[in-house]
Amino acid sequence: DFTASLKNHGFQIESQARFSPKMFELAQKGIYPTYPEKTQAGLVLLDTRGQSMFTVNYPLKVFPAFDSIPPQIVKTLLFIENKSLLDTVAPYQNPSVEWSRMAKAVVELIKQKLGKDGNVAGGSTLATQLEKYKHSEEGRTIGPQEKYRQMISASLRAYQNGEKTLEARKKILLEYVNTVPLAALPGYGEVNGLSDGLLAWYGASADTIGKLLRSPKSSGAGKNGIDTGLNMAEVGKGYRQVLNLFIAHRRPTSYLLLHRDALKSIGENYAQILGRSGVITPQLRDAALKADPELFRRAAAFMPAAFVERKHVNSVRNSLGTMLGLTSLYDLDRLDLTVGTTLDGQIQKDVVKFLRNLSNKHFVDSSGLNAFRMLDKGDPSKIIYSFTLYESVAGRNLLRVQADNYDQPLNINEGVKLDLGSTAKLRTLVNYLEIITTIHGEIRNKTIPELKQIEAKGIDPLTTWSAGYLATTKDTTLLTMLDAAMERQYSGNTSEQFFTGGGMHTFVNFEKDEGGIQTVKMAFRRSVNLVFIRLMRDIVYYYMGQAPISKAMLFDSSESDQRKVYLSKFAEKEGQVFLGRFYRKYRTIPPEKIMETFFHSFRPAPRRLATAYLTLIPNANAEEYRSFMREQLGDSLYPTKILDQLYTNHFKEKLGLADLGYIAGVHPLELWLVGYLHEHPDANWTQVKVASRDQIQETYQWLFKTRHKNAQDSRIKSIMEMEAFLDIHRAWQRLGYPFGSLVPSYATAIGCSADRPNSLAELVGILLNDGNHYGSVLIDRLRFANGTPYETNFLRSDTTYKKLLAPEICKTLRLAMLDIVEHGTAVRGYKAFPLKNGGYIPLGGKTGTGDQRFETVGKDGQVLESRTVNRTATFVFFLGDRFFGTLTCHVHGDVAKEYGFTSSLPVQILKMLQPSLMPLILKANNSSGRPANFPIDSSGLTSGAFRNGNANLLQIPFSPILNPHDLSNLLRGPAIPDTSSPSIFSGDD
Repeated sequence: DFTASLKNHGFQIESQARFSPKMFELAQKGIYPTYPEKTQAGLVLLDTRGQSMFTVNYPLKVFPAFDSIPPQIVKTLLFIENKSLLDTVAPYQNPSVEWSRMAKAVVELIKQKLGKDGNVAGGSTLATQLEKYKHSEEGRTIGPQEKYRQMISASLRAYQNGEKTLEARKKILLEYVNTVPLAALPGYGEVNGLSDGLLAWYGASADTIGKLLRSPKSSGAGKNGIDTGLNMAEVGKGYRQVLNLFIAHRRPTSYLLLHRDALKSIGENYAQILGRSGVITPQLRDAALKADPELFRRAAAFMPAAFVERKHVNSVRNSLGTMLGLTSLYDLDRLDLTVGTTLDGQIQKDVVKFLRNLSNKHFVDSSGLNAFRMLDKGDPSKIIYSFTLYESVAGRNLLRVQADNYDQPLNINEGVKLDLGSTAKLRTLVNYLEIITTIHGEIRNKTIPELKQIEAKGIDPLTTWSAGYLATTKDTTLLTMLDAAMERQYSGNTSEQFFTGGGMHTFVNFEKDEGGIQTVKMAFRRSVNLVFIRLMRDIVYYYMGQAPISKAMLFDSSESDQRKVYLSKFAEKEGQVFLGRFYRKYRTIPPEKIMETFFHSFRPAPRRLATAYLTLIPNANAEEYRSFMREQLGDSLYPTKILDQLYTNHFKEKLGLADLGYIAGVHPLELWLVGYLHEHPDANWTQVKVASRDQIQETYQWLFKTRHKNAQDSRIKSIMEMEAFLDIHRAWQRLGYPFGSLVPSYATAIGCSADRPNSLAELVGILLNDGNHYGSVLIDRLRFANGTPYETNFLRSDTTYKKLLAPEICKTLRLAMLDIVEHGTAVRGYKAFPLKNGGYIPLGGKTGTGDQRFETVGKDGQVLESRTVNRTATFVFFLGDRFFGTLTCHVHGDVAKEYGFTSSLPVQILKMLQPSLMPLILKANNSSGRPANFPIDSSGLTSGAFRNGNANLLQIPFSPILNPHDLSNLLRGPAIPDTSSPSIFSGDD
């Protein structure tokens, strides 16, 4: 099962043990394989250097050798279970059978079969008991055939190393003591072995009990056989705990959980018998009889988990569980499995330590962060930091570091939805350049008159510009056109009102001097909001121009036959197209999560939320409604009176589906579908299509009415905008955007649709790898059952990738991101990674600051209240030609208003992490990062990343990713590095 599951996750078997011919022959006859079985096994996680990051063995603790078991424990077990096991007078003894015991068991069994009184004692020796509980079904002997199989297997195992068996018999006793099953305890799990049994059931230490029992005085030595310096009560208690567990193993669940009084009684009887037989001294017998150790009902609490220090380990374990189809970490940890990961354990520790130190005010003060006025406000202990670093090697993105300082199980890099501010401009710019690339492919071969005709039609601003550009330039290559697209100019003016998201909105820039005319490249460098709002508007118009109702149709006469034809087509055909999109969005989501997913992307506006909720749950009473609204809006943001008025008005207005969707700010068909799936969670697509016929007609019928054409046009534009954002969402999602929808507003360009740090890193990885989407790798090797006949080694073999972007787009964006660090909002990171020879590793990226607010707006548009509820600063970056990642700072809740940090903070922190990261970045001789105890194949090796260039140039990767053409554009100076200079890597070329 594991093999099949791992193959589906890109692994293949690299090597596998085989049974020898004789072992295979015996196994076919039903004999249990005879090999040195492990007493302890468990999960081991190795970092990329082969160092252990996590090791767990079960049982947790064992006796390491026969001589480490106190003599009283050995004698007690032999007396109870197998008196002749260690007889030295029989060097060739077969430990699988004790003849006197077997004979008695047979006689008693015959008596019972004849209807006479008889007490059938077990005939199993310790050797056959081992076979039984390790290999027999349910750990039971069912019939003579199974007993025979146990005896043959135990015999073969005993004689594996020769005819004399004393050492093998000692090993049997040792193995039995270490592995005997002792039921399961809540809070602990299954209990195996005496050491774990003492810990789980009594909270006792086998080491402590061993020291007490090994004391000569505990055996009765001393004056009159009485020890005056040893606490015999403690000795007796410890011995009694051992004795109880040896008795309990016969019926562990019964004795340890259900019938504890019976265990106590039997233990007292055995203590008397053991004392009379001379197995233990009278003093130890008396002390044991006085002891009455109490069994736990639940395991004692372990030390609390250090989530921060173990978060990367838990990430590996969760990923591993998914690969193996295991839903429980309990089961996973009990596999005999060694896992090779791509993480760098030492750097992981260094980064975690540094991020935790940032919560300490004294450390922050001494680090100089306050000197830059970055953390001069607010309590530093409330800031959550997260960091992710990948290395792109041989067609894979290897996760090297994933750390945060959030001392809870949640993984900040992967498990949250954050307003990451202007990092959304990177996604917007990618989308923009993709559209230019698409238009270029469609019209580049057209004649100049055809291009001018397209330009004259003015279908949308981007198509119009593209046609005009191609009609007037000689160089029509894509890279040149993308460079020109970056030089297109927009206004940064803040005074314009934008109709988007179903209403009129205004936006502001971060700096007041950013309101002039500027290029896209300059606006990206300075992170100018209004330029990207207008750029997003052009993107929306482009997708609207592809829709059945084009702009020309939208503003045509309301009586136009052509307009009516398009409206009719839209109502009859496109309604189902968009309904299908919504159905695909929700079909894989569990029914109980559909409503949550729907409201996840909502802007927290009271009327929108109230309208949507009461449309979906029309029978909701006032209390249920208030509870929902408070959950979405917060307890104190809006007075109850306002919310109650919305509740009353909703039922008074009796609006149609189209109006309800308009007010809620969602497509009417999505609103209807969520309600339908809430009522019919098992509905398939056919049923949805049949049920939606009337709703589709209702949604679009009003388009044909002509009484208020301006209102119609406004509604048409709103619906077309929503549908355009469905196309934008698909474009974003294809490049790793993690959520099921975007807020249909131009504000998405500046971050209102949120993101995840790890998803942004994925996007930068695509850009770094020339548009190829490589799989993210955390686990690259697995070794099951090392040193056994079942050993199987798996190697990740999947190097498939998807081509998602044109290389020209990636080249253009990498240069723009380098420009941000050299001249723009991330200039603090310029030359942050210097090399010893005077050069430096190039750093490119995009910053973002998210200041999420709840605002109460009056009827005239004035802001009555504005409250900060989250603050986030992010830097998504690439470093050289292989490394990329994100660094995020986040404060959650009302306390966020106390902080004033911007995206300069994560850039500065990345700069401060430079000493920790440089050993990894400069380690090029084994960039696969596989641990030393795993073989390395040649595909894991790459050439050196950095060379000495001209003294006046920055240290740059000499690779196809940043070629001399790029350098000349970037630096306006000599382009080609001096290849005669020695490499910083010995023997690297």
